[in-house]
Amino acid sequence: MQNHSPIDNANCRILLIDDDRANLLLLERMLNSGGYRNHHSTTDPREALVLLRQNFDLLILDLTMPHMDGFEVMAAIARTPLRLPPQILVLTAVADHSYRIRALENGARDYLTKPFERFELLARVRNLVESHLYQKALLEEKFSLEQRVEERTRELVDTRLQVVRQLGRAAEFRDNETGMHIIRMSQMAAAIGQASGLSEDACNMLLHASPMHDIGKIGIPDHILLKPGKLDPEEWRIMQTHTTIGADILATGDSELMRAAREIALCHHERWDGEGYPQGLKGEDIPLLSRVTAIADVYDALTSDRPYKKAWSVEKAVELIQQGAGSQFDPQLTLCLEELVPIFSTIRSVNPDPPAPHPLHHLSQAMA
Repeated sequence: MQNHSPIDNANCRILLIDDDRANLLLLERMLNSGGYRNHHSTTDPREALVLLRQNFDLLILDLTMPHMDGFEVMAAIARTPLRLPPQILVLTAVADHSYRIRALENGARDYLTKPFERFELLARVRNLVESHLYQKALLEEKFSLEQRVEERTRELVDTRLQVVRQLGRAAEFRDNETGMHIIRMSQMAAAIGQASGLSEDACNMLLHASPMHDIGKIGIPDHILLKPGKLDPEEWRIMQTHTTIGADILATGDSELMRAAREIALCHHERWDGEGYPQGLKGEDIPLLSRVTAIADVYDALTSDRPYKKAWSVEKAVELIQQGAGSQFDPQLTLCLEELVPIFSTIRSVNPDPPAPHPLHHLSQAMA
């Protein structure tokens, strides 16, 4: 008999389970004659699940066996999370039609009764193995495609996050802050979120959205943004519009990240007591991510050297923020501040400010 199958018979893995050793020897000789030499036999069906973890392509299974019959073996296979279960060929002396139907309904792909012809067995084996190998190829292609999609998605996310960070830095470089400020404060915001019991997704959102909190400063005129002295009331009104400008800049983004960034840009100067801007929101009406960002932003600003001031001590900065609990800041979020000081110190040591100073400009109300 000529084998027209495109499969490589020598590499097909076949498991034989039959309690009669003579039957197994006969099957092995028949398989060898068809070029199927990569097979394993057992007379104990209880070994089936352990053996099948070795990724067999085909299981040739008897039905009437001690300890576990063929139906119990198929049921156990169905309950086991195998990546790709083998094709099952039931090979039995039971010719009862109800057995055939039951076997096919419970996982068997083919049913052959004893005695059988060698050529018929090899033809059925070929068809089942070929079908399994095609399924395996499709599964591997699916896995490869998923990996490529995942890699491409990761590249797109990384690119988007890079753009987000650069947008944030563009705003910071126009102001008194350094580009490292947004890196530090975003990591501090994520740490506050984690310590406060926020979900991993929310903490990641803080990490990636908070860098754009001051993007609206791009729209503030230089004579106001860089003014070395105190702002007059009209200038201060214009300075406050950086929140709404930032929200407008980010308004067209429809991703969850851009929506969160817009919310933070708009609301990070709102106060717990309702005395903030631009909307005068109060308490929990202020979006949670904005409340977290406000604390991280102020903490890093206070503990950083600036041309117009020396860095505050950690103790003094923590004290000021805690004094603002219930007025400027969410009181629950300030509770974890002291325990986070070592983490904040590590963040600062890893992301220090560059030595070159920025030009002097106004210092009053910059953090208000």
